[in-house]
Amino acid sequence: MGIFSRVSDIFKANVNDTLDKAEDPEKMLKQMVIEMEESVNKATLGVASAIANEKSLERKLAKAKQDSQEWHSKAAQALQANREDLAKAALQKKATADRNIQDLGPIYAQAKSTADKMRQQLDQLKLKLDEARNRQSTLIARSQAAKAQKQISQTFSGVGSDAFSKFDKFENKIERLEAEAEAHEQLAGGNTSLDDEIRLLGTSVTVDNDLAQLKASMGLAPALPESTDPLAELERELKLTSGNSDTTSTNSSTTTP
Repeated sequence: MGIFSRVSDIFKANVNDTLDKAEDPEKMLKQMVIEMEESVNKATLGVASAIANEKSLERKLAKAKQDSQEWHSKAAQALQANREDLAKAALQKKATADRNIQDLGPIYAQAKSTADKMRQQLDQLKLKLDEARNRQSTLIARSQAAKAQKQISQTFSGVGSDAFSKFDKFENKIERLEAEAEAHEQLAGGNTSLDDEIRLLGTSVTVDNDLAQLKASMGLAPALPESTDPLAELERELKLTSGNSDTTSTNSSTTTP
């Protein structure tokens, strides 16, 4: 069951990751900024084309005005030379230039107005693009904070807390193992052999004797016999008893007739 549970967890994680990526605010914001940049680039090309058309009409209008003035001067020069025929031809050319001026004037004015409006719109788009770029990092930070807050809220509400409960179970299991190990250690310590207990008693008596001897040497307590070891005392008593028995036996043999 453990491996199937892990496979299920992995599948759920992949599904959630796919859903998050489908509506990732950070990626959407970046994509919007890219689209804004593309719009600005297209608008810039359009404005450039409008400006180029305006400049072309401006040059044509200026050329028509220049031609009108030049043909007027030539007609006057022809009259001064008594060449009325040439003066009429020059005036016809001037008339053609004047008609071009009349035709180009409104067209140029419209082109200039259109180009000016497109410039203003392009400036507004650039301002919006700059604002979007400046706000992009802030919005991404807010999105990340919102995701973290949502995750915390879901965890506290019980959604997604399965991992925490599993962690607690493992901790409880480890604590139980530690308690069992400690119990076995205590049981093993309760089987102390009799020899070990006697050895401990002998150590305690030796320490007490050393302490008494130290006090006596410092004048803090009366001197004690050199050894208060129970075994040594027992040996001395046995020797004394054996000596007394030998003395009694010798006396009895002496007094017998």
